[in-house]
Amino acid sequence: MTFQTMPKVELHLHHEGAAPPEFVRGIAKEKKVDISGVFNEQGQYAYSDFEDFLRIYEVATSVLTKPEDYARLTRAVLEELAEHGVIYAETFLSPDFCGGGDVKAWMEYLAAMVEVAEQAEQELGVTLRGIVTCIRHFGPEKSRPVARCAAETAGDWLVGFGMAGAEMVGAPGDFAWAFDCAREAGLRLTCHAGEWGGAKMVSDTLDQLPGIERIGHGVGAVSDPALMKRLADTGVVLEVCPGSNVALGVTQSFSAHPINTLREAGVKVCISTDDPPFFHTTMTREYEELSRAFGWEEDDFTALNRVAAEAAFCDEDTRARILKGLET
Repeated sequence: MTFQTMPKVELHLHHEGAAPPEFVRGIAKEKKVDISGVFNEQGQYAYSDFEDFLRIYEVATSVLTKPEDYARLTRAVLEELAEHGVIYAETFLSPDFCGGGDVKAWMEYLAAMVEVAEQAEQELGVTLRGIVTCIRHFGPEKSRPVARCAAETAGDWLVGFGMAGAEMVGAPGDFAWAFDCAREAGLRLTCHAGEWGGAKMVSDTLDQLPGIERIGHGVGAVSDPALMKRLADTGVVLEVCPGSNVALGVTQSFSAHPINTLREAGVKVCISTDDPPFFHTTMTREYEELSRAFGWEEDDFTALNRVAAEAAFCDEDTRARILKGLET
């Protein structure tokens, strides 16, 4: 078994951020939209820093304007996941991009994606579930209709709610209404924190948003031993995206990445790609780089995948099937 073929679980994946550049270019060409500034001379996404990355992300996403576009995107994302051995993934979706926060429009987008996901599960062997995310830098008021969309469509496929975007905008508690709404609808909760905001942002997120089970990124926790102990004791899982952190300059290299320190401190961590084509990564590359950096072998990655499977927001029958799939 190779790192590419071993079965994997991925919990931190932005749906639009997983769109291959050639897919976005193709959609733009069909619609006669000029987004040439999104790409470099090699045809890859081009940005200068995190704020520019957010801008480029939103420009690229702007060509996806109808449910059919998201259906095609879902197929493309699932094909990429299958190529790298992913058997279960949770993808971040935002009604801001899928209908502008209107519940009826969101339902049409969601139905299109679910139909493709269910078909592809049989063909490709990848189980996909959705997590609605509000966008932090769009502000608290925008998070409310997004949460309503999530609450109205909570179920076996739409399983979670979270928050992405620019982490340093506002305080976590500013978005409490949206998280309360989602939690009351039975959705499980995750939130980006500690990518840029350090340990304090992780602590504030846990303190101000009750019910958070997972933290997206969370690597800033490494600077606070008391917080690492809190995470270890409570079992909050960090959705760590090493390649993303290296590409954006959160850390200088894979060997300098804090994931190993966090793991050795007893913090539950799992591995994801975040926005893979933007960061020139895949789940296979993540495994290869972490193996080189820390000497991790197949048993280490199997253990990390079990952490991810146990932390997944799916139903228990699906979890049991995924855990069994990790044994092959």
